[in-house]
Amino acid sequence: MPDITCLPVDGESAPVVAIGETVLPVAEIVHACHERTVDQGMAALGLDAETLEPILTYCAELRCEADEATCPGCKRRTEARGIATMDDFIARHREIVVGDGSVRLVGQGEGTLHTPALAALEKTWSGQNYWFWARRVIRKLRHGIRRAHIQGSAVAAQGETPAIILVEPQLADNIGMVSRAMANFGLDELRLVAPRDGWPNEKARIAASGANYIIDDAQAHATFEDSIADLNWVAATTARQRDLRKPVLSPEATIKEIKTRIARGERCGILFGRERNGLETSEIANADAIVMIPVNSRFASLNLAQATLLLGYEWMRTNDDASLGRVTTYEQPVQEGLYLNRDKPATKAEMEGLYAHLEAELERLGFFNTPHKRPTVVRNIRTMLGRMQATEQEVRTLRGIVATLAQGKGHGRKSPL
Repeated sequence: MPDITCLPVDGESAPVVAIGETVLPVAEIVHACHERTVDQGMAALGLDAETLEPILTYCAELRCEADEATCPGCKRRTEARGIATMDDFIARHREIVVGDGSVRLVGQGEGTLHTPALAALEKTWSGQNYWFWARRVIRKLRHGIRRAHIQGSAVAAQGETPAIILVEPQLADNIGMVSRAMANFGLDELRLVAPRDGWPNEKARIAASGANYIIDDAQAHATFEDSIADLNWVAATTARQRDLRKPVLSPEATIKEIKTRIARGERCGILFGRERNGLETSEIANADAIVMIPVNSRFASLNLAQATLLLGYEWMRTNDDASLGRVTTYEQPVQEGLYLNRDKPATKAEMEGLYAHLEAELERLGFFNTPHKRPTVVRNIRTMLGRMQATEQEVRTLRGIVATLAQGKGHGRKSPL
């Protein structure tokens, strides 16, 4: 078991672990394993599972409280210092430099802090919940990644669905979320052009949340040209107008064109650009059409998974095998309209019985105190109740309610008038 001691770090007592010649704060170890996969974190720090788990447990169980120690960057340190607001945080520093230094926040404390933007400072000033991260990493260490056992399988043969092509994706998480959106709507083929964090990537598998077969079958290409070389027709998504003489299509028109071409035996693909700035004009120039999604013109940017989801929805909604929601051993396909399950709509005779029962009790209790208005009131009541399209069970329930209100029930039964 590693020896966890408390030493001064940034002027305050913090739990640290000696790993060979290196002394690391516990928070740094937790952070490394949380931000990367557990295996990558252990490899980078020179740890194995047997050594790592006691360190994580120390943090997860907040044993630092008994040692009167806190880690740099941990929310517990902020709380221990009595910092309750962002204003308190700023006051603890001599100066906080924002971005390139054109904005500076002056406090009454010591030291200078650099932050890329005020928005980033707003999110990070209070620190991180390292103990929560540690608990998550422990679960992964002991039980593996959730849903890693789920394999799934493609719903169509190769070429029967358009290839989704992500050009230079920057975040593995986004690749995973795109894969999940693809699996939702029956798109099987994922291609990646020079993913920044390399391929394969375990973070993408985690974010895919069970769409592992798409992650496993994804192809990584070194160049844009390689990724589209075997395709006959390619559509490029963009939110910005481009000065290119190409057809501009809506998602609906794009999918209609793709289905027509696939039926003729052609291979098709849909291009999605970088998270930072989308597709380059030179890349769109290699496409056969431009896809533009109806959006708020003042806020037109979609993330990769959202854009894929919209195109995927258009693909699935025209498929004969599309389902409203999931279908399992215990859940049957659902159709549009009123969901009745095993219930049956009430017959006209059953509704007439309800009307007669209600009208008789209302008559007995003096509801129709203006005789000449009775036909109009009765007609309105029947119209109102008829509009609800009651089931047989609902009619029985309503008649029970009428009887109880009129006569009472059990000990509450009313005496005869």
